[in-house]
Amino acid sequence: MRRGAGYTLIELVLVMAVLAVASMVAAPAVGRAVDGIRVRTEVAGIASFLRSVREQAVTRRQAHEVALDAERGTLLVRRVGRDAIAGGETRRQLSSLLHLKLLTGSFLQQITFTPQGNSSGGSFRIEAAGPRAYIVTVDPLTGRVTTKRVDS
Repeated sequence: MRRGAGYTLIELVLVMAVLAVASMVAAPAVGRAVDGIRVRTEVAGIASFLRSVREQAVTRRQAHEVALDAERGTLLVRRVGRDAIAGGETRRQLSSLLHLKLLTGSFLQQITFTPQGNSSGGSFRIEAAGPRAYIVTVDPLTGRVTTKRVDS
């Protein structure tokens, strides 16, 4: 006569082995997905930063310039014109996950946002580990900032 509907030790070990194999297969995919989310978040943050600079130029009625430094991986914002404040610069450091490449081929490029809302325009490429890359474009006529994923 059986005492209950319990599990044997062999059944428990077998279930644990199946779960271990399943987790080993799924873990790398989850890691890649998390990295992808981090990269997309960083790219969205850069686009948001550029939109914020455009907004500051319009609301303060003073041109603002964003210098893109590919070697240091930074964005530097400063006011342009005679009312510019000395030392009034803002920096945004890019994540170590990203590499900035200018599409114009220059080492340092500036994008200027005017009080009217337009800009000098520009495009740059943001590359991440693996096949992920994004193009960030600032439209010269409208100052609109767009991002687009491209395959490497």
